[in-house]
Parts: sequence; C-alpha cells; structure tokens
Amino acid sequence: MQQYADINNDSGVVGYEISAASIIVWFNGAPKPYTYSYAIAGQHHVEKMKQLASSGDGLNAYINHNVKFKYDR
Repeated sequence: MQQYADINNDSGVVGYEISAASIIVWFNGAPKPYTYSYAIAGQHHVEKMKQLASSGDGLNAYINHNVKFKYDR
C-alpha cells in the first residue's frame, strides 16, 4: 500500500494501490480496502482516480461524487 499524501489534510483516504486495470483504496476507519476496477467503475473513472491518488489531492471527493458505490464486491 502506498500512503496517500493528502496535501490538504482533508481526506478520508489513507492509502492506495494501483494496478493495470484497478485501484485499491484504503479509507480511514474502514474495515477493509475498496477495489475500483475497469469492469465496475469504468476505465475513465479508474484512470482519473489513479491520477488523483498519485497527486495526493481530490481522490476522496472524486470517489464520493462519481463512483461511491461502484466498487468490486
């Protein structure tokens, strides 16, 4: 797991792991990580989430507005 930079100190995201077709996100206080894949969340969203995760800003807000319930179960 890569630690999320959270440059504004306002995110519920604490870490992430990027793979070719998905991103796994760890949230503060969540019992397990959430996997967002091309198959469920869509390629466009997953690629945007990878970009935001790497930049350390905006990932939590993006998830809440675009893919909140589109994680792999």
